[in-house]
Amino acid sequence: MNSPLLLAYYGDDFTGSTDALEFLSRAGAKTALFIEPPTLAQLANYPELNAIGVAGLTRAMPPEAMQTTLQAAFADLQKLGSRHVHYKVCSTFDSSPMIGSIGRAIDVGQTVFGNEFVPLLVAAPTLGRYCVFGNLFARMGIGSNGAIFRLDRHPSMRQHPITPADESDLRLHLAKQTSKKLGLLDILQIAKPQPEIQATLAAQVQEGAEVILFDALYEEQLLGIGETLDYYTTPEKPLFSVGSSGVEMALGKFWAQNNVLTPVTEWPSPGRAAPLLVLSGSCSPVTAGQIAWAKANGFAEVVLDAHRLAAQEDMSSEVRCYQQAAVALLKQGQSVVVHTNGSAAPPEQSLAAEKLGTILGVIGREIAQQTGIQRVVVAGGDTSSYAARAMGIEAVEMIAPLCPGAPLCRAAAPGSPLHHVEVNFKGGQVGAPDYFGVLLEGRL
Repeated sequence: MNSPLLLAYYGDDFTGSTDALEFLSRAGAKTALFIEPPTLAQLANYPELNAIGVAGLTRAMPPEAMQTTLQAAFADLQKLGSRHVHYKVCSTFDSSPMIGSIGRAIDVGQTVFGNEFVPLLVAAPTLGRYCVFGNLFARMGIGSNGAIFRLDRHPSMRQHPITPADESDLRLHLAKQTSKKLGLLDILQIAKPQPEIQATLAAQVQEGAEVILFDALYEEQLLGIGETLDYYTTPEKPLFSVGSSGVEMALGKFWAQNNVLTPVTEWPSPGRAAPLLVLSGSCSPVTAGQIAWAKANGFAEVVLDAHRLAAQEDMSSEVRCYQQAAVALLKQGQSVVVHTNGSAAPPEQSLAAEKLGTILGVIGREIAQQTGIQRVVVAGGDTSSYAARAMGIEAVEMIAPLCPGAPLCRAAAPGSPLHHVEVNFKGGQVGAPDYFGVLLEGRL
């Protein structure tokens, strides 16, 4: 690896990690997303990288498990010498004191990196995520024309099966997860010239703020935020930040303006890849609508009984039946959606995500072995990391942007039938109703 790293990030799930991969790649940063923190030997196989990501599992973990995982992961990332280290979270701030605690991640990161303050940027206007006076608003569906709701009134997020949104003020939400003092650069303050922004930030830190939340409503506001973030870092002491892919968007804009990177504006069209395999563990109504569209437009379905699978010790025979059903359909040329009909496995939700995601990954790997499928979609933020691991994926690199926040990638999976297969990982809130049709056709 000859190029110095600008940024290393750790994603709390796989779909969110590919989101950050997309915006770094669009900004012109050659980026690889790994399943585990890469060794120097691994990095030698990915030359000239400007950034690396790690697709983690912490969104589905309790705080104690998060702490153990993140202490080791952050220490590994610290050794890489990047200017920035980012803990990447979902743009709908999915978390609670019991599962996926962003507050615990902040506490661990501050201990490892020792920065004076931790920047927190959740807004991502390109994805329909807006933060105003500390309150988060989200569009219904990423890459759609859905209505915008305050987070605690969002039809999908307020009913999330694991981390339902009951508070839109991110400071109040986060205060349940960490005792650190929270500050805010609000929508009026970030509109001021850069020296005034930095002076306001410094004053808040002087008054004891340990975490500074940045508002953002318009995409152009990210440039100034990126400049602010980059001001506080050096390769000798990387800046640890927390937030959505708005962090990558902000830094990417700043680096492009200063000729550190050259944005990529044209991508080759990947074209049609039929039949398409979709593996879905998502409970989101957005994904449910996409599955309904797929069924109405020629896709076949294989429905998993999530509750039954969760209750079984030995699932091999039942999983084999699902595999055989999907393989038979794919060999007939039909695209297939393997899904749980929107049901989550009970009742230990972190176990359910691991078990269901692993089942989907095992099914996907065997289907790839038997059919030579060339493009696979995995839907569901809580299950996708486990699915990727079960499929034997080591890393992915972006091929093309098909939907904001969910790029089409190529998998590096040595020893697995998924090696060099095109993969797409999408969160539950991502995409318009015809999302799976877009992935089938490979339309930019």
